[in-house]
Amino acid sequence: MSFFADPGWASVNRGVLICDECCSVHRSLGRHISQIRSLKKGSWNSNQLAMVHQLVSMGANNIWEHSLLDPSQGKQGRRKPNPRDSVHPMKADFIRAKYQFLAFVNKQRDSEIHCTAEDLNKQLHSSVRTSNLETSLRLLSLGADPNYFHPEKGSCALHVAASAGQCSQVELLVVYGADPGALDANGKTPIELAKEEKHADLPDRLVECQYELTDRLAAFLCHRKPDHRGNQHFIIPEMADSSLDLSELAKAAKKKLQALSNHLFEELAMDVYDEVDRRENESLWLDTQRHSSLVGERQTVPFLPVNPEFSSTRNQGRQKLARFNAREFATLIIDILSDARRRQYGVQKSSTIHVTSSTERSLRERSLREGHLHGNTNSSLSDDEPLYDSVASDEDYASIGDNQSLKEDDLKDLDSIQPDDYNKVKQSLVESQMHIQRLVQSNFELKQEINMLRNMVQKLIKENQNLKGEEEDEATLPNGHDPSSEPSRQRSNRPMSMFELNDPTRHKHWSKQHKETGSKGSSSSSVRSLTIMECDTPGNESQESDKSSRSSGSSQTPVEGMSDGASGEDLALPTQEDVVKKTERITKKIQELLVLAQDDKLDSYIPCSEKIHTAVVDMSTLFPSNLQDDRIQKALLQLSTGAERLGNQCKVTPSVDLSSPEKRRTHTQQVIQCAYDIAKAAKQLVIMFE
Repeated sequence: MSFFADPGWASVNRGVLICDECCSVHRSLGRHISQIRSLKKGSWNSNQLAMVHQLVSMGANNIWEHSLLDPSQGKQGRRKPNPRDSVHPMKADFIRAKYQFLAFVNKQRDSEIHCTAEDLNKQLHSSVRTSNLETSLRLLSLGADPNYFHPEKGSCALHVAASAGQCSQVELLVVYGADPGALDANGKTPIELAKEEKHADLPDRLVECQYELTDRLAAFLCHRKPDHRGNQHFIIPEMADSSLDLSELAKAAKKKLQALSNHLFEELAMDVYDEVDRRENESLWLDTQRHSSLVGERQTVPFLPVNPEFSSTRNQGRQKLARFNAREFATLIIDILSDARRRQYGVQKSSTIHVTSSTERSLRERSLREGHLHGNTNSSLSDDEPLYDSVASDEDYASIGDNQSLKEDDLKDLDSIQPDDYNKVKQSLVESQMHIQRLVQSNFELKQEINMLRNMVQKLIKENQNLKGEEEDEATLPNGHDPSSEPSRQRSNRPMSMFELNDPTRHKHWSKQHKETGSKGSSSSSVRSLTIMECDTPGNESQESDKSSRSSGSSQTPVEGMSDGASGEDLALPTQEDVVKKTERITKKIQELLVLAQDDKLDSYIPCSEKIHTAVVDMSTLFPSNLQDDRIQKALLQLSTGAERLGNQCKVTPSVDLSSPEKRRTHTQQVIQCAYDIAKAAKQLVIMFE
């Protein structure tokens, strides 16, 4: 609060009015602490000025001096300076403690309930829908985030304030850094919400807030602002004379500006905005001191104050902006405006407005006035000494003036671009990015599943190869004993295949001849590579019964379903070795299909399914047409039916909408399920011939 009765300045973000003396201290703090503006000569929007006066009338100053008003700390607390005290150090130290260090703000005591940052953010989200501006300022002073996205409401505080038509709340949030272009859960901006609620003038004001930086830079040069209601969002001034710097150094500097990332370009633009604010306020403040006594060095702000949140390199660059004379600084602003428009709309050319001769004169007068008024600080602004610590030479913008590309003959007006069109494109971009993320996630999950299944197939094939080796060793005994006349001795000692299911009927109907030939289901483990682990693992009890049934193979009967007078040889049943070979061929083709599914090669499904169908037909030709065993007939029928279903499923691949990740994934899963049915039927055949 001002120490005098007639304050001429306002701190916009603090909601207080200040006098000329305190203004110099506030300006020395920097815009990140106090945003100073002249009440009489500053550029104000009516809503913003009303917001400041509303905060003042509500006693916003009490927020920053809360502990000073606490009677319990009357003797222990700090004394507030009176108007007769000197600016330095009494008033200056008090102002720094009050606004920079927030020494007097109401802080939670240990005995009180501590509010987390999220609690403050949610309270601010609720507060802005009302007209209680002081509550919102108090929450912001405690650290509430104006851009906090409420996970349950799906919106930010600015969306709520705009929808409720709270103009003062909107102004306060924007002052504290709320983004007017932020999207809510429905992809709508605060501007669109204000239009939907038919709030007069508020949508237009939000558009102005969105372009506040470029508007301020343009107004600094040509004292004009774009007509946003007429869809003109940029004004690019042009130097009236031809005394532009077209040197290679200037061209290289402009190329460096265009090569900056969006993040670095935004930082540079904000730094130039702060420098514009410093120069304008410095000029206005010095005008008020013309009839006063000598202005002290400690009352001027010759360059931007240090912001501790920025790196030392950025602080040094910010302070070097003060070295630019009026023409150099104007050239830098023009380049920034041109590149801002290029980045916004993706164009190089833009509409311009000539800097008139009167503006040229004002630039020269401003340059002369700054040099005259700062004559007592020339030592600190000389090129021989740095403004802020020792830094390397900076040539990026020592002399910039390459504006030949902005000549009127080569320019065209593109201000007809609608904000609604831009917002729609922005929303489409967000939706596309989310769609890409879903595609990547679906692809990752599918590849992960197929990798697991392929590893299982390789493991089963390796197990079958080991079992084949055992069979060959058994078949070539050196004593000449016929292995076909001996029951299997090693059945219970070999590794358990994944096809050895808990099937009580698998060892009941086979003669010793069929049980002893082949590799005892050696290839059955390679049949299913998809969800083969869904099969039940045989328990200990079933394994014991399996051993006992195999050890008494000489008393077993042929396959159930045969006639009493017919044997396996009479019906020309294939041997176990033949069935295993055909099964291995089917398994190999299924494995190839899995590899194609993993690589997402849908166009190769059809030829691979035809190979699987051929392998199934070869398996069926091993069995006689007058087969009497119902179980074998059922397994063969499932095998052939599965092959036909797989072929039909693969034939519809060209008609699948490949652009949809859900449809691609569903189609691949259906193909894999068909392959699993084939593998399951082949497994049953192998089990019958063990």
